[in-house]
Amino acid sequence: MSPGKVGRHRVAVRQADREIEVGGEQTILAAALAAGIGYPFGCQSGNCAACKSRLLQGTVELLAYNEYALTEAERGQGLILACRAQPRSDCQVAWLELDETIQQPVRQLDATVTGVTRATHDIVIVRLAVDDGETLSYRAGQYAELRFAGQPARDFSMAAAPGAAELEFHIRAVAGGAVSRFVADAVRPGDRAGVRGPMGFAFLREGHRGPILAMAGGSGLAPMKAIVETALRDGLAQPIHLYFGARSQRDLYLVEHFQALTRQHANFRYDVVLSAADDPAPFRGGFPHDALAADYADLDGAKLYAAGPPAMVDAVAAAGRALGVRAEDIHADPFYAAHELPRSDGAATSAR
Repeated sequence: MSPGKVGRHRVAVRQADREIEVGGEQTILAAALAAGIGYPFGCQSGNCAACKSRLLQGTVELLAYNEYALTEAERGQGLILACRAQPRSDCQVAWLELDETIQQPVRQLDATVTGVTRATHDIVIVRLAVDDGETLSYRAGQYAELRFAGQPARDFSMAAAPGAAELEFHIRAVAGGAVSRFVADAVRPGDRAGVRGPMGFAFLREGHRGPILAMAGGSGLAPMKAIVETALRDGLAQPIHLYFGARSQRDLYLVEHFQALTRQHANFRYDVVLSAADDPAPFRGGFPHDALAADYADLDGAKLYAAGPPAMVDAVAAAGRALGVRAEDIHADPFYAAHELPRSDGAATSAR
C-alpha cells in the first residue's frame, strides 16, 4: 500500500460490479459516492471504520486516520479505509461484509419544532415532530442532518430510543458555531426544520451479548442515551455501564434520569466524571478513560461506544484497546465542529 504514481486510476468495486475513475487527490469513497455507488460510510474522516475495505489489487496512499479505526495489523492484512485511500495505481477493492452495517434508507423529511429546553448553560434539548405522522426509522446511536431556516445543515445525534413519538436532539452551542448558537438562541416551538437521515455506524449492536460500555462527553450524551435506553427497553441482560464526562457540575444534565434507571435495572451502572472540578463530590474526578481503566482489568468481549469531543473519544478508544477491547468492538462518533473537520478532496464530513 505504499505510495505510487499520482494521477487518474481505475478502481473496481467488487460488490457494485463496477469500475470507477479516481483522480488526483480524490479518495476511493468520494469517487464511489459521486458515481452513485452505495458504499458504506459514516464519518468520512478516518474515525469510525464504517468504510473499512479489503484492497484486493493495487496500491493506495492513506491519509491520516485514527488507529482504532484501522490497526497496523489490519493494514498488514490488506485492509484500508476507503475515505482515506487515494489510489496510486489501478485497484480492486471490496468493502467488508458485516451484517451489522445494514442500515435503513436515508430519507428527507419535514418536521416542526415541538419543544426547546435548556439543559445546561450551553446545551439545549430540541424535540421535533415529523410531518403527517411519519417517523424516521433509525438505530440507537445514529445521527441525522438538521436544517433550520436560513442556516446550513449540521449533523446531530438522535437521543431517544428508536420508535419514540418525537425526535430528540441535544445541541451544544460551540465557540464559532453559528448554527448551534442560532438553535440555542433563536429556535422556538412551531419553527420548521428539515431532517435527513439516518446516518452513522456507531449504533447499538443488538445481537451482542457481552458487556456494553457507553462513554459520553458533553452533548455526546445524546447517542449514548439512545443506546442505553434501547438496550434496557429491549431487555438486554448483560452489564451496561454509562460514563458521562464533563468539566464541572454546571455541565451536567439528565443526572436524575440516569440515576433512576440504575434503580430500575440491576444490570445498569451510571458514573459522572468531572475533569475540572476542585471538589467533584458526589461524583468522580478525572477523565472518562481514567475511570474506565480504574474500573476494569479486562474488557475482552465488551462493546465500547463513545461519542463527544474527538480528544475524549481518542483517549477512550486507546484505554479500551489497552483493556482488551477488540478494534471491531469499538464504535466511535467524534463530534467535530464545522471548522474542525478533517477533510479530503472537499468531501463533507460530519459537523456537529
